[in-house]
Amino acid sequence: MRLDVGTCRALLTGAEVARLATTGADGQPHLVPITYAVRGEIVIIGIDQKPKSGYDLRRLRNIADNPRVAVLADHYEADWTRLWWVRVDGTATVLTDGAEREAAVADLVRKYPHYRTDPPGGPVILIAVDRWSGWTASDPAGR
Repeated sequence: MRLDVGTCRALLTGAEVARLATTGADGQPHLVPITYAVRGEIVIIGIDQKPKSGYDLRRLRNIADNPRVAVLADHYEADWTRLWWVRVDGTATVLTDGAEREAAVADLVRKYPHYRTDPPGGPVILIAVDRWSGWTASDPAGR
């Protein structure tokens, strides 16, 4: 069953982890698990401290080359009537400092208890969502 935008937003907001898909200049897809927050039509992704690799991450390089991205969250369990997935497509912007970045980090801190003592110190990715899509095996409203 297809999901409406409001249900997609609610399911994505409540999920703990999703995957970010980017594509760079080389045309190769790149998929990574992410923690994130949702604020209206914006998905916020923080880049945690990366002591070994720093912040020269492929996902950030890909966004610089091609800001079109997708985020996918899903739920799986043995009871297939409870399966669902939500995908957003949008345009990503990377913030390295400023008030908008700080507000985005605050959204992440509210969602994830771990971030209360160790908030993301790297860049923040903001995705302006232009398309929501989703599916569930059963009616999420219980009808």
